[in-house]
Amino acid sequence: MREAMSTAEVNALSSLALAHVGDAVYELLIRGMLAARGPAAVQNLHRQTVAYVRAEAQARTVQKLLPLLTDEETAVYKRGRNSHVHGIPAHANPGEYHAATGFEALLGWLYLQGRTGRIDELFLAVTED
Repeated sequence: MREAMSTAEVNALSSLALAHVGDAVYELLIRGMLAARGPAAVQNLHRQTVAYVRAEAQARTVQKLLPLLTDEETAVYKRGRNSHVHGIPAHANPGEYHAATGFEALLGWLYLQGRTGRIDELFLAVTED
């Protein structure tokens, strides 16, 4: 990653810009987790990845995550959740899609600040069985 941005610089970005980055961060984490489980057909890896990164799954994940967030992280999540999105996929309802957008915005916010340790901590908490 390039040099981390300051909190002020990251806070100046739109929630949707943060979600754009956070979407990539979460998908990469999921792909890494699935690959680490051992050999699998690429088609199966893709199917499993989609099952985790769909808005509905992210909305369930964020419910586990909310009690673990600091006040500042919760504010970032809510800012992302309340952003005006353009188009909601047919497979998701608006509430799920907004929750997923907030989750992705939080991940993008943390990532751009270089707070990958916190991302790992939260990811581990929501992926433990």
